[in-house]
Amino acid sequence: MGPVLGDLLPLAVGVAVSPIPIVAAILMILSRNGSGSGTGFAVGWVAGIAVATTVITLLAGAIGGSEPREPSAAASWIKIVLGALLLGLALAQWRQRTDADPPQWMRAIDEFTPVKALAMGAALAAVNPKNLLLCLSAGVTIGASDLGAGGKVAAVIVFTLLAATSVLIVVFGYLTAADRLRGTLDSARVWLQANNHAVMAIVLLVMGAVVLGKGVGGL
Repeated sequence: MGPVLGDLLPLAVGVAVSPIPIVAAILMILSRNGSGSGTGFAVGWVAGIAVATTVITLLAGAIGGSEPREPSAAASWIKIVLGALLLGLALAQWRQRTDADPPQWMRAIDEFTPVKALAMGAALAAVNPKNLLLCLSAGVTIGASDLGAGGKVAAVIVFTLLAATSVLIVVFGYLTAADRLRGTLDSARVWLQANNHAVMAIVLLVMGAVVLGKGVGGL
């Protein structure tokens, strides 16, 4: 379990520090439906990460190596491809680093219901290419490992909780201390929106290098 969790940790951190879901969570809890939308978004975010990672874990289980702790060539090549895609996204994000305009859906968050917020959280986790690639990498790592069924379930749970930490802290921290955190969260939102592409480029660069290195090392 230890080596697998070690491989998952940087991927979980990469998802957790992604600026867009953090900004979205802040906008949700500062909206007119604050507590309901924030809670719905957090539930959707956790569910999206868990579902995406679980599906890939199940698919990747068929390509695990036959020797203990020995990844198959197929799993290694998948990691190499995922790492290359992450590096490509890092380059694309860096080229857009001067664009600070929020996407259209962010401007509509004030009107979101809890159900819409839940759907948005799931979409950002399981459909957004940047986060999806990190969840795919985690699923391949877990599925191609020599862990038993119980160990793989535990690894998915640990990865999901770690990856969702930032959004959960923002949402439930605000629900318990709204007055004290409102100003701080609004300042964080402004900074993250202004620096979203640059932050994401750095995160994707590091994660891409890690996944690519793991793939090359497994050949």
